[in-house]
Amino acid sequence: MISAGFINTTDIDTIANQNNIISTSTEIVSTSTIKIKMNIPSKVKVYFADAPIMQKIAFCESRNRQFGNDGSIFRGIVNARDVGIFQVNEKYHLSDSKKMGIDIYTIDGNLEYARYLYESQGTQPWSSSRPCWGNYEKLAMNK
Repeated sequence: MISAGFINTTDIDTIANQNNIISTSTEIVSTSTIKIKMNIPSKVKVYFADAPIMQKIAFCESRNRQFGNDGSIFRGIVNARDVGIFQVNEKYHLSDSKKMGIDIYTIDGNLEYARYLYESQGTQPWSSSRPCWGNYEKLAMNK
């Protein structure tokens, strides 16, 4: 195991071979630019750790999808103007989100705008999916 310090390409190749990694590539990066990639359900869970109902709403609204299988923005089945993880409606929210500098078409932007909606309106913007998450809300309130 290599501890703190610099790792050269020979070390990386050696580690890769020892761990049966087929190919390696190296690039020099600053540690401040390295971000841990999280899957969307994990990201939602962390972002809304203080509001677990929002985790359930994200699942009910989009099954935690920001993008479709083809890489395009995930749109609602009932209303194609609903976009992303929290199915933020373009007709009602796109203009305001842009004024706030929030891009609802990105994962982070969709989460950020959902946070804004939740803090200003509670769960009301997602009332149409309440049959899916409503029982969870009742359970959470009884704790």
